[in-house]
Amino acid sequence: MTMTDPIADLLTRIRNGLKSKHEKIVLPSSTVKVEVARILKEEGYIDDFRVAEDSKQGTIEIVLRYGFDGIPAIAGIERISRPGRRMYCGKNEIPSVLGGYGITIVSTPQGLMTGKQSRSKGLGGEIICNIW
Repeated sequence: MTMTDPIADLLTRIRNGLKSKHEKIVLPSSTVKVEVARILKEEGYIDDFRVAEDSKQGTIEIVLRYGFDGIPAIAGIERISRPGRRMYCGKNEIPSVLGGYGITIVSTPQGLMTGKQSRSKGLGGEIICNIW
């Protein structure tokens, strides 16, 4: 079976891992997935991630973050731009998630970044997902 939307697969694996209270998840690696994991770590939604090289494409191991009471750090995660319906926005149209409590990940000409970083650099792009 071929994977048509690897980012949606990443988000679903994170969502399922959190629901099942897994400590970490492992999935096939790609440059975009590594960048999404980097942003999630910088913003405090995951504890850590590690990229392991193997003979094929490698794997990413993502260590999920929970609060002291076992509540996941990510309350919700949704894919916005899909292969069948791409969603682009200009620098002034980048949405805020839950009034600034969540983040938007945007694919810009300078790479993946949060909506806040994208706004401050004056860049628009494709809205990848929202996380809160």
